[in-house]
Amino acid sequence: MLIERIDSPADVKKLSRSEIDKLAQEIRDVLIAVCAQNGGHLAPNLGVVELTLALHRVLDLPKDRIVWDVSHQAYVHKLLTGRRDRFATIRKGGGLSGFAMRSESEYDVFGAGHASTSVSAALGMAKARDLAKRTETIVAVLGDGALTGGLAYEALNNAGQLRTNFIVILNDNEMSIAPNVGSIASYLSVLRSKPLANLARATGKQVLDHIPLGGVAKKAFESAEMGALRFIAPSEKAAVIFEELGFRYMGPIDGHNYDAVVDALNTAVAIPRAVLLHVRTVKGKGYEPAEKDARTFHGLGAFDKANGQVIKKPDAPLTFSQTFGEAMVSVAQRDPRVIGITAAMPDGTGLAKFGKAFPDRYFDVGIAEAHAVCFAAGAATSGLKPVCAIYSTFLQRAYDQIVHDVCVQNLPVVFCMDRAGFVGDDGPTHMGLYDIAYMRTLPNMILMAPRNEDELLPMLEHALKQGSPVGIRYPRGSTSGKHRDPIAPIVHGRAEVLRGGSGVALLAYGNTVDVALDAYDILRHNDTGNGSSHSEGLRTVVNMRFAKPLDEALLMELATEHSHVLTLEEHSLAGGFGSAVVDFVSDHGLGLAIERIGIPNNALVQHDTQPKQRALFGLTGEHVAARVASILVAPVRP
Repeated sequence: MLIERIDSPADVKKLSRSEIDKLAQEIRDVLIAVCAQNGGHLAPNLGVVELTLALHRVLDLPKDRIVWDVSHQAYVHKLLTGRRDRFATIRKGGGLSGFAMRSESEYDVFGAGHASTSVSAALGMAKARDLAKRTETIVAVLGDGALTGGLAYEALNNAGQLRTNFIVILNDNEMSIAPNVGSIASYLSVLRSKPLANLARATGKQVLDHIPLGGVAKKAFESAEMGALRFIAPSEKAAVIFEELGFRYMGPIDGHNYDAVVDALNTAVAIPRAVLLHVRTVKGKGYEPAEKDARTFHGLGAFDKANGQVIKKPDAPLTFSQTFGEAMVSVAQRDPRVIGITAAMPDGTGLAKFGKAFPDRYFDVGIAEAHAVCFAAGAATSGLKPVCAIYSTFLQRAYDQIVHDVCVQNLPVVFCMDRAGFVGDDGPTHMGLYDIAYMRTLPNMILMAPRNEDELLPMLEHALKQGSPVGIRYPRGSTSGKHRDPIAPIVHGRAEVLRGGSGVALLAYGNTVDVALDAYDILRHNDTGNGSSHSEGLRTVVNMRFAKPLDEALLMELATEHSHVLTLEEHSLAGGFGSAVVDFVSDHGLGLAIERIGIPNNALVQHDTQPKQRALFGLTGEHVAARVASILVAPVRP
């Protein structure tokens, strides 16, 4: 196989034209086979095979630099840069990351995981090159979905001002995860209909190069061409917005026509200014199930490569995301003021179901979390009850809006933070390990977490009754289903004691309540088996429910009958739920020894399965039971 001969971009340059086509097919075969086993971002990578091959053919890597936006479409790049032998490990524990990672290869020049960052990073690299008087080529590969994010526009605007030469490749497949929304999507559809504009421009300038006074005429042509572009466009701005930002616009061209992409790249490299190369691609190209359903095949688990059927566990329980979608429909049926807002994640958050039921009250704002939050704040001032369904890791991008636009004004916006805690195979850029810390310190903010799927609806109902901001965090996937104690009514700021007594108290937040109950059952079983009395000293398991406000009355009560407290959370220990407990105990001089179980604040959690990630940081029933047993054998008094 040709692919077995490719260990670096230099090997791509040695291939004949016919071998390029064969290699492209072999790459697609490998992508399909590996993703069928491991899951992953299949459709985006199938769509950039020819584009990636052309980049590796034209550029001098790693001297030249490619910055991948989001970087979930960098699988082909990994295959061509010495990682082919390890590609079967992608997204597995200890294997290759599903995203670009600087620590993984010299060819990964900028790590990513969130959208809209590539132009900013590439522009910074270009100015560093200029200051060092070097000549390498810098290329940012930006998806059209990322153009719904404000950071991309900030960078494009700044690039026009700085007037340095680098290349932005706009990979236009009309999709982010779901179909793109907003005016930019409509604008790009206009550009797609005008591919001859650049051909006319190029042909005219070639003619002027070969006639007397051509240089003078060329300057006149430069002044006239903007008017010509306006003339052929159906709207005044349609064909010129990138030119007005300071870029030389090229395209659109067929991103699956390898020769056309190579020619365009060679031309772009030779232009001494910023260039935007508009490339049209098909998401899922070359695999019929992915072409027909690019939305599902954007990122998915294991599937049958023969027919594209996703492999699902039989009788799989509803996930938190699915439960949230049903909860939103339920509350919206009873209250017409409830609206749902997502940032290009209708399926992942479960809000798509709400969107189908209430299309006029559903808002997908694109990959624009800051706008989503400010939009929600504005709606809240006018009597609506906005619910922002945004992954914990992505809500970080809107922190200023949470502070300035929501909390300072004490507006009743509900933040439903999916993927809080460990997310498994997506790696450190996607872990939801910081939301308690970045929201707990904010004035007027209320923070809650359901212990299982059944508690999500009553928490959402409680949140919508508040006149202030509320954050509800819940994890990816579902709980074990083993512990289905009846759900007690939600009382504001009050915890729920599930197992009462004295000795060591386990204070668990969110889905770690399952871990605490597992530990309790293990200790009770051990007592029955060997006659020890560990469970006699573990008679208190608490579902804390609220990280803010804490149940201070309960903490005061626990201090009278307990010597030790263990706090459990899927969150960074710095600034998390356990820190809130420590602060209260310290401030009030309570005689409790406290041990926090969570993620050390200097840890970057790498991609692996969620159970392995939990085990790594002691968030299992077995580990917690062992800690309690050791405390009871040799108690340490405060």
